[in-house]
Amino acid sequence: MSKKQGAALDRRKLLGDPIMVSTIVVLITFLTLFILYPLAILLVDSFVGEGGVSLEVFRRIFRMPSFTRAITNTLKVGLVVGLLSTVIGLLFAYVEVYVRMGKFTGGLFRVVSMLPVVSPPFVLSLSMIMLFGKAGIITRFLLGIYDNSVYGYWGIVIVQTLTFFPVCYMMLKGLLKNIDPSLEEAARDMGAGRMKVFTSVTLPLLLPGLGNAFLVTFIESIADFANPMIIGGSYDTLATTIYLQITGAYDKAGASAMAVVLLSITLGMFLVQKYYLEAKTAATLTGKASRARMLIEDRSVKIPLTVLCSLMALFVILMYICVPIGACFPTWGYKFFPLTGKWFTLIFSRYHGLKAFKDSFLLSLIASPITALLSMIISYLVVKRSFRGKGFIEAVSMLAMAVPGTVLGVGYIRGFSGGLFHTGFMQGIYGTGLILVIVFVVRSLPTGTRSGISALRQIDKSIEESAYDMGADSLRVFTTVTLPLIKDSFLSGLVTAFVRSITAISAIILLVTPQFLLITVQINEFAEKGSFSLACAFATILIAITYGAVLLMNLFTRYFGTSRKIKEDE
Repeated sequence: MSKKQGAALDRRKLLGDPIMVSTIVVLITFLTLFILYPLAILLVDSFVGEGGVSLEVFRRIFRMPSFTRAITNTLKVGLVVGLLSTVIGLLFAYVEVYVRMGKFTGGLFRVVSMLPVVSPPFVLSLSMIMLFGKAGIITRFLLGIYDNSVYGYWGIVIVQTLTFFPVCYMMLKGLLKNIDPSLEEAARDMGAGRMKVFTSVTLPLLLPGLGNAFLVTFIESIADFANPMIIGGSYDTLATTIYLQITGAYDKAGASAMAVVLLSITLGMFLVQKYYLEAKTAATLTGKASRARMLIEDRSVKIPLTVLCSLMALFVILMYICVPIGACFPTWGYKFFPLTGKWFTLIFSRYHGLKAFKDSFLLSLIASPITALLSMIISYLVVKRSFRGKGFIEAVSMLAMAVPGTVLGVGYIRGFSGGLFHTGFMQGIYGTGLILVIVFVVRSLPTGTRSGISALRQIDKSIEESAYDMGADSLRVFTTVTLPLIKDSFLSGLVTAFVRSITAISAIILLVTPQFLLITVQINEFAEKGSFSLACAFATILIAITYGAVLLMNLFTRYFGTSRKIKEDE
């Protein structure tokens, strides 16, 4: 009864606060308009034709051999990439948590975990072509192989695995750290070997987490557009088929139906991962370890595992280093020395590089603070407030995580090219920088919201209530009490949104117009033409920008963040 009374009191306080009510209304309008509406339009386009509700569009696309082949290809790649990424991620996580590593190996692990965050999504595809393609350094000039092809199924699988396994590694590392070492040591005391302990104790505790990591990677793999576009060759996936259906066949209704099929797959996997496997993981691994884990120092175990992981980490780092080096070769595939900077000069003098970097930088710079602020507001409402519609705000803000970029792009084309519901209202934002900023915000919102929710759950409610008791309104409490306490999370969301926006490709390639030149679109264009040196030059500068943004955030957090203040107070 007291809980119900408390919730009712919170709702009355909320309704008496016009600033908070206005914020909720604006948020619900934004989420409905720019997340739910484009997806609803896709459903309408797919099911409603001139003769009313019909499945004719779906029947038509399922009769297309290219579409059924794309579905098979997509699921096949997703399953293999999910399994490989989970296994490799588990290996890296196990070595870091259970094996005593040297500083060199630990440094390699940190670099590998950070590289996918600060790099454009197609860097490894460029590296794969330059190292192992027909004119590759390794295949042609070191091994003398001329008839190989890196394009197709295995090219996509290898590139996506190397791109996504660090995500599994970071997820599983946290889970392994939460396993109480006394459980494993009890099995060891009973005479079980390390392999028996791993298979009978560690692995069963980790299974929900492994399923979670697999599904996250599976979703990322089937939604990926950039890598299959560059290295897929004739091996089409659903994401590339949707793109070609619009840009090549000009079949918007067919593209909408294909987008609905892809969305159904990713949304189904997301719901299983979010509401079943995450709950199972939380229930299995709770609390903290009772004491520190005794790290493995047996050389027969330590040396093979650390050497294997170090070699894999070095290979991944080599793949990333290959891009800036490739940008300095005079002619890729024929002449490698002496190194030159002519490609960097060309992208600015002939290929409008300055405009591409200016447009990308400005649009991302506008989107990132909006995303960070919206994320913190949504997190605050979800964690600290009780009202009808809270579940809607949380669910819809997280929904964008399950929507592939190409699906969102098609939804915006169908939803805004003719205005809302084809009435002409808001048609003016289509083809402008505003719609690109909105897409950047929507795509980065779930990441910032999850970070904000985690940070806010650690703040005691009484801290804010005391400010309310002193007469402060909700806006003043949020800006002077809540936000300063979660500024580390805010800064993290700000930089993450900037990095995700400036490296985005799948959601904006269908929406960008000649009025704007974006770096990622330029990289994709030059890579498709085979101008790898120019693509590498653009990608190198983009990596430098994103890496610099992350370094600045880390420095700012170290010297001005919440944790710094806490240390000084202690």
